[in-house]
Amino acid sequence: MENKNYVFIAKSLDGYIADINGGIDWLENTVPNPEGKDLGYVDFIHKIDAIIMGRTTFEKVLSFNIPWPYHLPVFVASHTLKKIPVGYTEHVELVKGAPNEIVTQLNKQGYHKLYIDGGNTVQGFLKEDLIDEMILTTLPILIGGGTPLFSELPNPMLFNHVKSEVFLNAITQDTYTRKR
Repeated sequence: MENKNYVFIAKSLDGYIADINGGIDWLENTVPNPEGKDLGYVDFIHKIDAIIMGRTTFEKVLSFNIPWPYHLPVFVASHTLKKIPVGYTEHVELVKGAPNEIVTQLNKQGYHKLYIDGGNTVQGFLKEDLIDEMILTTLPILIGGGTPLFSELPNPMLFNHVKSEVFLNAITQDTYTRKR
């Protein structure tokens, strides 16, 4: 089976995934979505075996105070988190190590289509050239600072543009695959 690592993430026009306070309210408040369109997430998540997210993303999900939203195995990659909070151990497993070690470990466990989520986590996987496909949703807002989606890389990385879609007459979604 082919191993593939995906990114599916939203960003501002200026490339941020959270504002300077770590907030993401702008994701819901920028463009009205009265019908609750999923912007391609449901189709995307159906091709995924497991999710790898960073500690900050995990903590953000916990802050929503909603029932656990994922129906797939979730692995939290963290160097600082010591254990998964009570009530989430049946949904989440803590993993440590470099991105390539985590991917190898999960591939051996039968997880071949991995969704990589969270700014630092995505950046770490990109630095090790472990991202095969990126689906980037851009909202028409400049937030002026915060958590950038991308950071410095050891080498340039080429991607093929696969497609563009427009949602709600305002949000663009571009799909890119790694050119190898």
